[in-house]
Amino acid sequence: MDPVVLIFAALALFVIFKLISVLGTRTGHEQRHDIEGLQRAARAAEAAHNGEDGAEKTDQFDTEDDEPIAPKPAVSAEAKLLQEADPSFDEKSFLEGAKSAYELIVEAFAEGDVGSIRQYLETSVYDAFKQAASTREAAGQTFDLKFVGIETARLESASVEKGLLQATVDFVSNQVRTTYDSDGNVVDGDPNRIDLVKDRWTFSRKLNASDPNWTLVATGAA
Repeated sequence: MDPVVLIFAALALFVIFKLISVLGTRTGHEQRHDIEGLQRAARAAEAAHNGEDGAEKTDQFDTEDDEPIAPKPAVSAEAKLLQEADPSFDEKSFLEGAKSAYELIVEAFAEGDVGSIRQYLETSVYDAFKQAASTREAAGQTFDLKFVGIETARLESASVEKGLLQATVDFVSNQVRTTYDSDGNVVDGDPNRIDLVKDRWTFSRKLNASDPNWTLVATGAA
């Protein structure tokens, strides 16, 4: 085989590995369980939780409210910093929206459907996701992902500078992640193993912007 082809193939696999690595780091707490059953249980628990608290939730990632929003109590020092700049900021609602965005973005990347999440990604993040998805497709690989559930989402840090709000969130989730080659052989992961995954993502939004949505500006391992 042409050595130049081998070099480009190696580089392509390296790009895919690096992006998938910043989309989640296994912690060593891997488990083998009834994956489908755990997914159903996680969805049922979330639905029950939403039913109890739905009246007070405001998803700051994709909702708009024409009525004035009363200041919400801050829970952490990081949230207090953001709330001082924007009295409408509510930590609980923000984290609920962040969890939804996290799952949506990771699943879309796994499916290679990066275009559907373009509005949630800063340009450099979008370009990196798109390049990795294209490289994976060119290599004939597929990436299968199943979310079992998000265990925690915590506001790790926050900043307000030059009219820009930034919030960094640490996610801990249970996922089943498997990479297959063009022949359907497993090249990474295990379809019967649940991995405990830790991620650290940074979201940003302009202060006083009419668009309430936050944009993903950086990803990394927690």
